[in-house]
Amino acid sequence: MPQFDETLRIKKVEELRLREAEDLAKVLSQKYQVLYADLSRTSINTDALRLIDEDQARKAGVAAFQLSGHTLSLATLSPKGDQIPVILDDLRRKHYEPTIYMVSPTSLARAWERYKEVSDAANTKAGLIEISSEHLQFFLSRINSIGDLEKNIHEVLTSEKEQGQGVSKILEIILAGAIAVGASDIHIEPQEALVRLRFRLDGVLHDMSEFAREPYALILSRVKLISGLKLNVKQTAQDGRFTINLDAKEFEIRTSVLPGGFGESLVLRILDPESIEISLETMGMEAKLLTLVEQEIRRPNGMLLVTGPTGSGKSTTLYAALRRINSPEIKIITIEDPIEYHLKGIEQTQVNDERGYTFLEGLRSALRQDPDVIMVGEIRDSETAKIAINSSLTGHLVFSTLHTNNAAGSFPRLIDLGVNPKVITSALSVALAQRLVRRLCGSCKIQATPSPEEWKLVQEVLASIPLEAGVTMPTTISLWKPRQDNQGTGRRPQGVDGNEPVDPNPTTPYALRPSSSPATCQTCGGIGYKGRIAIFEAIITDRAVEEAIQRNPSERDIVIAARPQGILDMRQDGILKALRGITSLEELQRVVDLHTESN
Repeated sequence: MPQFDETLRIKKVEELRLREAEDLAKVLSQKYQVLYADLSRTSINTDALRLIDEDQARKAGVAAFQLSGHTLSLATLSPKGDQIPVILDDLRRKHYEPTIYMVSPTSLARAWERYKEVSDAANTKAGLIEISSEHLQFFLSRINSIGDLEKNIHEVLTSEKEQGQGVSKILEIILAGAIAVGASDIHIEPQEALVRLRFRLDGVLHDMSEFAREPYALILSRVKLISGLKLNVKQTAQDGRFTINLDAKEFEIRTSVLPGGFGESLVLRILDPESIEISLETMGMEAKLLTLVEQEIRRPNGMLLVTGPTGSGKSTTLYAALRRINSPEIKIITIEDPIEYHLKGIEQTQVNDERGYTFLEGLRSALRQDPDVIMVGEIRDSETAKIAINSSLTGHLVFSTLHTNNAAGSFPRLIDLGVNPKVITSALSVALAQRLVRRLCGSCKIQATPSPEEWKLVQEVLASIPLEAGVTMPTTISLWKPRQDNQGTGRRPQGVDGNEPVDPNPTTPYALRPSSSPATCQTCGGIGYKGRIAIFEAIITDRAVEEAIQRNPSERDIVIAARPQGILDMRQDGILKALRGITSLEELQRVVDLHTESN
């Protein structure tokens, strides 16, 4: 007796029924003279979907499924439905241009099913995400250490339940977790088999999770969409930005996508507007240097150059100086790439190389606006350097940055860029170099006995501090370090740098919550460090430096000429901070070469 596969028969009947429904929708589309769409073959944009409330969409038998600018695609079972005119009028009042598509009941049900991906808290329209307080509080209540954060992020990325909620919610939770612990950067890096997620905390990267490549493709597409990047471009680096709204506070997110061997790597830099609210006093300058900088930035003309690698806090220093001198009596214009933080009362412009608005063009245009103070985000080429120098010679105060290893390197670098050595000292008032070091956690740091090598090194650096520096020398040598049983995940840092500002106050609004574990510090969450502080060195362009510059000097020549100024170099400044328990010698050696004299 022949055997029939009932499951196969039912499947074929179902396929036939679906095909008939689609054929009927095609026929009706011609009758009503509207377009037809098969949503089983069409991607459904949740940004479009959320434009119509789910209850209203189900009652009216409609669903918005595509959004391009203000052009909206609207699926419906009946273009003549009673609620259709109401919905169309509402969309047009919101300046959308709806186009009606006839669809089958199955297609419409598929669109409605996607409503579960529309988080009530995540509004991902045109560069904007809103994170609810509930999600943030969820993380704050469950995270006491880096280990807790790793566990929770891993659960979100690997949970089938969370993935079923859609990529928008996954991205929202990752961002909420990063903000909850004060991370400055989110790194999502595809590997051969998995994807690696890391957060940068106080300039150091920490592993958070590894997850499958499938969710990452969706996360990357979502980030590209809200950042204004091209979805189909995969072999070229792209940069964009979007905004997070959190409790009436806005976080700017800078997006960087870079093609790699296993796919596109994604970095999200989180710019907290409160972290830039830093004064010169709290940045870590010694009293003598602070007084000199205060004097220089209040001059009617001249130039302040801040040097250092990417991530050394140069922008933070310039913003602090601008806020210090900002007043209704003077006009300040900035040329930045990009504008990281918005300063009230200051005209800020952003470089756009694609449209020909470079630092050079921006500086030329700014000079026609009759400014008193100009900030050039970075001196990159000869023409910009020359115009910046000339601006400081013609009655303007100029702030800018330069990539050199130390303060002395500013002078040979300007000469290499074609600036006339005879005018450098007349234009450049002070060259300031800086680095960022992590602060030891004040709640769990412990004293450490220096090794013979460390003792010798500290003695050598202290002996090099000139009397003119005016610092109080320590009577005893005492170093500090993180508590050994309080190392969070137990991993060593995977990397350093970042471009976030100095954090002078270790207790941020989204700091880690106290832990119930006695082995984990309640303040730093088990890391051993909390916040960062800058170490500085500077050279004032006095007569001795001017004479040295005329001889086509090396950095060493500038260092020797500047010694009588009595300003600490970064080695000396860092060692004094280590002896005061602000940072550790190990952290200092990570950032500065203590065996090489720099100034």
